[in-house]
Amino acid sequence: MNELKNKIGVADFGVTVWDGGLYSVEDRIRVAKESGLNGVEVLRGRNLTDMVYKAAAFRKQGMEFVTCNVADDPESTFRCAAAFGCEYVWISCGRSTRDVPYDVYIRRANHFIKCAADFGVKCALHNHLGTVIESEEELHRFMADCPDAMLLLDIGHLAAMEGDVIGVIDRYFDRISAIHLKDVLIKDPSIPMGAENWWNRLEFREFGAGNIGLDIPAIIKHLHRTGFSKWLLIEQDTHKNDPVVDLSHSVSVMRNCEL
Repeated sequence: MNELKNKIGVADFGVTVWDGGLYSVEDRIRVAKESGLNGVEVLRGRNLTDMVYKAAAFRKQGMEFVTCNVADDPESTFRCAAAFGCEYVWISCGRSTRDVPYDVYIRRANHFIKCAADFGVKCALHNHLGTVIESEEELHRFMADCPDAMLLLDIGHLAAMEGDVIGVIDRYFDRISAIHLKDVLIKDPSIPMGAENWWNRLEFREFGAGNIGLDIPAIIKHLHRTGFSKWLLIEQDTHKNDPVVDLSHSVSVMRNCEL
């Protein structure tokens, strides 16, 4: 068996939902460590001092974080990302809901990317249902109009819009900063794809709990064959079990994909 060599982390939104909040960075590190993960995607803090304290907690436990966010303050986030050597920051340039005009969002995104570049930091778009960029067509348009943007590819959100996951991976291979992995369970197919209340249509679940035919092992094998070496991040928004149980299952699936 040729096992996966990528680092595996957790985009921990679903853990926060399960717990009702993020109460302790040490506890979140424990969850990641007990699940067999290498780290957590986003280190969050109230200010730069808080970020240093929390970063030290990760290092003490031999765990990693991939990117950071300082109180939703872009400039402080750029400075912190530069100091910690983060691979990317999320593009966060004001509201990004469907009612925001595309040209306004693109203008702001390009300016955000330019300002981050002054600190030597790259920026990644997170494709997401309910935002300006949710479909594959919109993703292609964005990547053309923001040539310096990276892509934090979310296969669950893309697949939920019937996007070509493998095709997008191949097309933007050199611009992908990391990948969010999850399965998709359609709860109410009467709600149309891309509806404003998309969360009533579907749930993002552990690997194997979906019902749209999303073949996560095949995607992982493809990434392995192509030499993709960036972080793979499990993001399960809806847990039905203790997150350590769900995340451990998904980690096992990922680490045991045979080529």
